[in-house]
Amino acid sequence: MQNSLTLESAAPTGKPRRSWLRRHYGIYLFALPAIVLFLTFSVYPILYSFVKSFSDWQLLGASPFVGLRNYRTVLSDPNVGIAFKNALLNFVVSIPIQVVFGLLLAIVLDRPIRGRGFFRALFYIPVLVTWIVVIQIYMYMFNKDYGLINYLLIKSHLIGEGIDWLGSPTRTLVSVFAMGGWKGIGWAMLIFLAGLQSIPTDLYEASGLDGASKWQQFRYITVPGLRNTTVFVIVLLSIGAFNVFDQVFLLFNGAAPSDYDVPLSMIYNKAFSDLNFGYSAALSYVMAAVIILISLIQFKLLPKNSGMEG
Repeated sequence: MQNSLTLESAAPTGKPRRSWLRRHYGIYLFALPAIVLFLTFSVYPILYSFVKSFSDWQLLGASPFVGLRNYRTVLSDPNVGIAFKNALLNFVVSIPIQVVFGLLLAIVLDRPIRGRGFFRALFYIPVLVTWIVVIQIYMYMFNKDYGLINYLLIKSHLIGEGIDWLGSPTRTLVSVFAMGGWKGIGWAMLIFLAGLQSIPTDLYEASGLDGASKWQQFRYITVPGLRNTTVFVIVLLSIGAFNVFDQVFLLFNGAAPSDYDVPLSMIYNKAFSDLNFGYSAALSYVMAAVIILISLIQFKLLPKNSGMEG
């Protein structure tokens, strides 16, 4: 009986077998506008600017090929080193703030406390606030004479007199990057909340029955269970740290001194102030290479998958 059914199903039906593409052409038809837009506004500009990075790119007229000259100029420019050092400072200052406070808030707001939804929304509000508003808040909080930060430090007897936060490049950038870290805490909290909810509650219940303390549950269940989430958060924040631009641009109204430059502000100024588009394109690809390298190192160094997350 089974053999007869098998032979029947394998027998030719007389209808021509349609190709895979013909059977699924409707899917590609619906996706075609998105594919065309992606190729036009993402892939083409990337390839075009990469080709132009090897030329003396002029806004009008011919752009003669200059080989690796733009890349050699970028790598020998001392201001590029300053810009990347400032981006690295943002990496060091803002990422720990977002990861640590985002994780702590997520752990607290993952518990069934009263007003949990309200506090989740409250801590996410800074993410939605524009950088123009944040810079105005920054100018008030870090003002030497009447700023809130100096007031709290003096009242805590940590300093004797107000610090001029805008008095040096390092102090200015550390304070503005710390402000950027504060702005991004809500985003990290939201991602960690999603990660916490992917950890099976059975593990906590079983460990509680075995007498595990809250710290042991955090160390042996929460931390390994959030491994993939932590990698995701750190990698995206690292990319964002090197893409810092808004706060520096707005703080100096688009005319930041070279000591305050970050890679994106330097790319912007070289392209739209100096009209040196070839140099700007070459610097963009150097920055992309640095970000890819840092991301690969992070994937290599961070702990292996715990297997709890998907």
